[in-house]
Amino acid sequence: MAPFNFLKKKPADRNRKKKIESGKVEQVKKVKTPKTKSGLRVNQAYRILRMPHVTEKANDSTLQDQYIFRVFARANKSELKKVIKETYGVDAISIQMINVHRKKKRVGKIQGLKPGYKKAVVRIKKGQKIELLPR
Repeated sequence: MAPFNFLKKKPADRNRKKKIESGKVEQVKKVKTPKTKSGLRVNQAYRILRMPHVTEKANDSTLQDQYIFRVFARANKSELKKVIKETYGVDAISIQMINVHRKKKRVGKIQGLKPGYKKAVVRIKKGQKIELLPR
């Protein structure tokens, strides 16, 4: 049926072609970036770091050269260390990962769950700084 054609899967155009001025057609090769152990591509910080975890306690820990980030659930320490180096240009000494479990939330008769998340405490070398919030 014609009205439901948008639901059909379209074949992926894997053989992308590039036209050259002389009229010849060449195939363009895709360059794949290498994968890490958890299946993520290298140089994709947005797949590991979600956001800085901004609270009073996290803000006070910056005085001891510790920064707290929310990260994706499949992220690991070695990937996070590389991403911090690439994104912020600082050297991470140690990283601690914390799984914050989901919690029950109740509003009247309706019961639900607050989502859990994973956070990382990153300690950097003395003298280095990450500017999370502009002052």
